[in-house]
Amino acid sequence: MEVDIPDVVAEVRDEFERYEKALVTNDVTALDNFFLATPEVIRYGGGENLYGYAEIQAFRAARPADGLARDLERPVVTTYGRDFAVTSTLFRRPAMQGKVGRQMQTWVRMPQGWRIVAAHISVIVDPTQ
Repeated sequence: MEVDIPDVVAEVRDEFERYEKALVTNDVTALDNFFLATPEVIRYGGGENLYGYAEIQAFRAARPADGLARDLERPVVTTYGRDFAVTSTLFRRPAMQGKVGRQMQTWVRMPQGWRIVAAHISVIVDPTQ
């Protein structure tokens, strides 16, 4: 299996950047479309455990649009073959003084394009401070 095929890394990086734009602008429709629409998809968030596409959709629809801006640090895209990838990044928000967020997503190429099948978001005390 080839790891980090350049054109596949570029594809996933583009999707990751589109996801980030949708996130910080609260484009709920776009955010919903990034996740695979199945009961098997999972998103562990900062304060919620979401099982299945319907729970993720409901969370997005109810989430406040305030305070979503953030700065990313050390984003990493790793691909395995042509159809599987993991993205990881640290993030900071002005309201999270002394803390750092962590985000990981598992992406799979489906017939309709790249989709997130698992995601994890957490916030910890910033170990660099």
